[in-house]
Amino acid sequence: MIAGSKKRRFTLRSLRYLTLILGAAIMIVPFLYLFATSFKPQLYLFEIPPQFIPKHPTLSNYQAAWTSNSFGHYFANSVFVSLVSTGLAVILAAMMAYAFARFKFHGQNIMFWMLLVGLMVPGMMLLIPQYLLANELHLIDSLLGLIVFYVATNLAFNTFLLRGFFEEIPWELEEAMIMDGAGSFRRFFRLILPLSRPALATVSIFTFLAAWDEYVWALTIINDPSKRTLPIAISIFQGQHLTNWGLVFAASTITIIPVIVVFAIFQKQFVRGLTADALKG
Repeated sequence: MIAGSKKRRFTLRSLRYLTLILGAAIMIVPFLYLFATSFKPQLYLFEIPPQFIPKHPTLSNYQAAWTSNSFGHYFANSVFVSLVSTGLAVILAAMMAYAFARFKFHGQNIMFWMLLVGLMVPGMMLLIPQYLLANELHLIDSLLGLIVFYVATNLAFNTFLLRGFFEEIPWELEEAMIMDGAGSFRRFFRLILPLSRPALATVSIFTFLAAWDEYVWALTIINDPSKRTLPIAISIFQGQHLTNWGLVFAASTITIIPVIVVFAIFQKQFVRGLTADALKG
């Protein structure tokens, strides 16, 4: 019976690993093909069978993609907008979450539930009101208009996630700082934020990805070509270089690199943030 139980566990474990490997392959293979094709000269793009290791790799696709259609300028716009939006959204959400987690004030629960209701409203329904508001604030056709609304649209989710994490931090730690005369801001910056690195890394990644990949709002308010971001640039780039897949894939690979870098930097904290609640249970 013991041998049968071990065999059953081994079979289940093998099936689990096989499923994970298969799922990983389905996710990774398209990216490998995109990456490999970005190094291929036009002559070898449609060879059969497809080669994941180019026979004659070249960087010409990357050089052409970066220098054509002001792609480098659009890349810089996206980096600026995404980093500023992420920084503002995370710090403002952390302050709001700290207030909800630690202070008691009139209408606290109502205000928090209003934030949660905002998460239930589809973004497309808010497009016209947001445009009218941006027009009144003279934010049309500006990177500031992107930043303001990227921050606003990420505040609710970030606040919801961070509030739950802050509530798990023992109050006794703050009481000790209060005995030493520390005020709310000092406790927030010297205690809460350092202890919340996993949660902060998680919301930072989500916010950066949301700003980096956002297309509809940028397409709606940006008319000046010099203010375009990468999602718009990629759509235009694909239209202008439709048959040159090496060039298009090189441009797509460039847009993925910052996402990989951000995740690599915050990976450890990100995983800890996602598993924190499970470990506490």
